[in-house]
Amino acid sequence: MRSRILTLAVATAAAGALVMPWAAPAPASTPAAVVIPAGSAPVTPARSAPAARIVTHFDLAKGQLPENIALGPDGTAYLTFAAARQVAAVDRTGRTRVLATLPAPADGGVATPVLGFALTSGIVRTGDGTLYFLYASGDAASTGLYRMPPGQQPRRIAALPAAGLPNGLALDPTSRTFYVTDSVLGTISTVPLAGGAARVWSSASALAATGFLGVNGVKVRDGAVWVTNLDQGTLLRIPLRQGRAGSVETRATGLVGLDDFAFAPDGRVVATLNGPNTVVVVDGDGRTRTLLTGADGLQNPTSVAVRGHTLLVASAAYTTATDPNLIAVPLHHR
Repeated sequence: MRSRILTLAVATAAAGALVMPWAAPAPASTPAAVVIPAGSAPVTPARSAPAARIVTHFDLAKGQLPENIALGPDGTAYLTFAAARQVAAVDRTGRTRVLATLPAPADGGVATPVLGFALTSGIVRTGDGTLYFLYASGDAASTGLYRMPPGQQPRRIAALPAAGLPNGLALDPTSRTFYVTDSVLGTISTVPLAGGAARVWSSASALAATGFLGVNGVKVRDGAVWVTNLDQGTLLRIPLRQGRAGSVETRATGLVGLDDFAFAPDGRVVATLNGPNTVVVVDGDGRTRTLLTGADGLQNPTSVAVRGHTLLVASAAYTTATDPNLIAVPLHHR
């Protein structure tokens, strides 16, 4: 398993909303999304490094490579550990507790396309404490969207294509609909909150892979579905037209290795560049600045999330093979 992981060029991820014990309270209202012009300026190395700190170190040998995060109101962090096929909880003290381990592919030899191993990926937590997450096994009997109520075992509520790689997961609470990205098939699908058949919502060419992995992270915000494309280095916005997909709008380009992203309180975009091992901030005028690098403890950052003025970054160490971790950093307007 470890040898397979070390052959990856970049990681795949999507993040859920965060509430951490060290985070500031959430703002009373959500600001409007920043409009980032297409053809954004390239990343500049200039940065004003904030006081980043590593909150928790994970066990590389056990496959504890964090892909995605969703947090409860008590500050517990719920993570998917990709190579371990696990969902885990990390409490305020940093203690890690495994909540579930997904079964290995049925025949012992089936694995996801491109990556070559089965993995847990996107995760969302709802207000009642239920966790929803994706499992990509390459096996039709197990690939899909899972529900895990508190204290119970996970159960698949929607099958997803075994030939693909379900990766990012976001919930639109208004329509009670999940949006699922598939990084191999280049699609966004919808699944009802209650479960059921998955339906392809968009297969636009802007979502396609061009060599490794395509559409990746996903958020639902201000009447649109926002996604990243790792291969194409783009941030995309797709308007919701009475539930249907509108025309794809490109909001940022030139972000090599773009994996996951989140919106800061002022509407700026914070994004992980996995292979380059950096986290960047994209300003409203299109300027892109480096916020964190390997010097701050990054190890192939896979996902980010913002709550108040605190940024949380998960690093899976896919190619660095050193110290998968969770980093917290103050996020201020600069």
